[in-house]
Amino acid sequence: MRILIWIMVHIVYRVRLFGVAENVPSSGACVIVCNHVSFVDALLITASVKRPIRFVMDHRIFKMPFVSLLFRGAKAIPIASRKENPELMEKAFQTVRECLANGEVVGIFPEGKITRTGDINEFRPGIERLIAESPVPVVPMALRGLWGSFFSRIDGHAMSHPFRRGMFSRVELAASMPVPAKEVTAKMLEERVRILRGQLQ
Repeated sequence: MRILIWIMVHIVYRVRLFGVAENVPSSGACVIVCNHVSFVDALLITASVKRPIRFVMDHRIFKMPFVSLLFRGAKAIPIASRKENPELMEKAFQTVRECLANGEVVGIFPEGKITRTGDINEFRPGIERLIAESPVPVVPMALRGLWGSFFSRIDGHAMSHPFRRGMFSRVELAASMPVPAKEVTAKMLEERVRILRGQLQ
């Protein structure tokens, strides 16, 4: 499944990596956090990191036609807000705890939603609860160059202009050093991701 995702991503994008191999631990549990620009963010990160990643994602994106098979094959973890579906939210947190206890990599988009403006939304406090329950290092990442692509919401609706930027669009994924669990706050992680992203959306 990861090979299929790699092929699909590299058919559409020309991906450049900065610090990804150096900063994702080669073994042991960790959490990856990243800005949320498009409907294919999880697939692009999966294709760029050598280790399997269990992504936590909105249950509606998890169920999307066509990509749902890929998300299920990659063992993504669907989640909903407490207001919408408290049982599904608690189930997601339990699954994350089990994954990290088993030494796996978990991917989180702490904004909780895909950007509608290209800017990074405020990181929500769920990441703090997750790390408090499972104290593991957190690797900040930033996607750059995806805003304006077919899968982003630049004009209000994603996937409405198939050839807006053509094939082989350039995108970048940057990572910085892991943050120790005891130093993790949502605000600090947001600041690190903003620095990584820079001005390139």
